[in-house]
Amino acid sequence: MKLLSPSSLIPALLAATASAHGGVLTYNIAGTTYPGFVPYNSATGQSSIQREWDSYNPIQDPTLSTLACNTAGTAGALTATVAAGSTVIAYWNNPWPHTIGPMVTWMANCGGDCKTFSPTGAVWFKIDQAGLLSGDLPTGLWGSGKMVADNSTWTSVIPAGLKAGNYLLRHETIAMHTANAPQWYPECAQLVVTGPACRGVRTWLLFRACML
Repeated sequence: MKLLSPSSLIPALLAATASAHGGVLTYNIAGTTYPGFVPYNSATGQSSIQREWDSYNPIQDPTLSTLACNTAGTAGALTATVAAGSTVIAYWNNPWPHTIGPMVTWMANCGGDCKTFSPTGAVWFKIDQAGLLSGDLPTGLWGSGKMVADNSTWTSVIPAGLKAGNYLLRHETIAMHTANAPQWYPECAQLVVTGPACRGVRTWLLFRACML
């Protein structure tokens, strides 16, 4: 029988972890592709619109500050400019392994340079969500199941009435395949939103966003 050293097992363990979990790997923003941060690699030399996330592992404690933009959540080197009303496609690792749980997309007004913005407290507003779409809890179609069916992508629209400014865009799925042990997978991207001033805003959600 061939014996393996502990060090020789590390690549296999990392591969197993990566196959079980993951996150948003790249974005298509209004037709332009932006690569995400590459986890398991040094942040040195990486230039991305996405905030740093260090592994494919989920966050399982909702009281942690890293729930906002994952671990370590430090600012990316770049931003993407996008007009209000544009489409954003987030590409998760494919195939995404978890089909039971919601998809939620959030934004936060940085109030200045997003590279120095700390997303703590009630700074987020929701721009889309999909929970249980049909069927029952254990076997029905969830938002994450729809994401998997769409080749592990999630499409969102930047609100057309959103005030121009600097924003974080936060994609999140919550895997609920294990009872009483939800797994959060959040990623954040840094945007500069251009577009009309807040005139004719018809919903409280967008009115609040305009006031931030």
